[in-house]
Amino acid sequence: MFLMGLFLTGAELSSRQRLLLMLPLCLSIAIVYKVTRCAHVRDVPLASLTLWITIVLGMFAVGVGLWAAFMIMV
Repeated sequence: MFLMGLFLTGAELSSRQRLLLMLPLCLSIAIVYKVTRCAHVRDVPLASLTLWITIVLGMFAVGVGLWAAFMIMV
């Protein structure tokens, strides 16, 4: 019953906490993607860090663009 309650009732997270939860998610996606794409293991850390920064900046750019479009429409 306790485990069922965890899935039925969501955790209360502030917008800052949700933003911080995005960072490790993007990092894990970047690492898994680069592990499958890089020919040498020594290339993975730098390539995944570069991809992680690109993903995070892209997400922020999309967020700012959607926020600006929302503010124009209101």
